[in-house]
Amino acid sequence: MSDANVRIPEEAKDRLAAIAAAEGLSLRAYLARLAETLLTPAERAERAEKARAALEEWNGYAPTAAQEQDLDSELDRRLAEVTGR
Repeated sequence: MSDANVRIPEEAKDRLAAIAAAEGLSLRAYLARLAETLLTPAERAERAEKARAALEEWNGYAPTAAQEQDLDSELDRRLAEVTGR
């Protein structure tokens, strides 16, 4: 296993270390677990395509690109509303 040095603000390191400690993990173990659980953009796109295909097969749901954009915009609007952004 190779080591890597990552430069982040001290406050971010302290926060991550506190989260790791609360879960009974070292910072190193916590970051390794985090890396294993997050999806890359390619993995997210692959899952989204599989979900879209499953929905289309299951119930015929096949929105156009314009409909997808409208739905994305509505989701963004709702998320901004609840997060205050």
